[in-house]
Amino acid sequence: MPEHPPSTLLDANGQPLNRAFNASRLNDRMIDELIGIVKGIEADKLVNQAEAEFLLEWLTHNKKLSNSWPANVLYQRIKTMLKDKILDEKEKVELFDTLRSITGRTPKKGFENTATRLPLTEPLPVVTFKDQDYCFTGRFVTGTREQCQSVVINKGGHAHNIPTLDTNYLVIGLIGSTDWIHSAYGRKIERAVEIQKQHSIKIISEEYWVKFI
Repeated sequence: MPEHPPSTLLDANGQPLNRAFNASRLNDRMIDELIGIVKGIEADKLVNQAEAEFLLEWLTHNKKLSNSWPANVLYQRIKTMLKDKILDEKEKVELFDTLRSITGRTPKKGFENTATRLPLTEPLPVVTFKDQDYCFTGRFVTGTREQCQSVVINKGGHAHNIPTLDTNYLVIGLIGSTDWIHSAYGRKIERAVEIQKQHSIKIISEEYWVKFI
């Protein structure tokens, strides 16, 4: 059995340590913890100043999440709200709506696990199909993912399984997919939010997309 180079760091099982992989897993766990905290806060349908201060303190302590959605959005919003050290009534309502969006708890009747709405493109864009590249994520009331892709193709567009710099639209299914990494959003949404920094990909809901088909 070949020996590992002396400089190679090993994990608890004596295997080479994959720092990037471990960092990604740690990031996932921290995001899951954040979503759990958010669910706990918004469960009683209100948010107070002490809870907002706790969230800001947690996010400040976990600055490694500063570039990860939804931590980056939440941190900036709470920091701005508490700049004057007071969370007024209007800010309480706004913050509660933000927390509810992160957990995806804005369900329509009959759907217990709807997809989060927070990263959707605002203002809502005009949706076109000809020569446009689409990616779909989640589960859809309209039909299977393949059926949704066929709608796009029949209208002169293109459909791909993973968002890229060529993707024009990411459509989020109304029903949250059970295989998403986090409870309220998935890797495709996470990837699309990152792509938005370089390319104007539009993130829209199935409910909005259906209006144009």
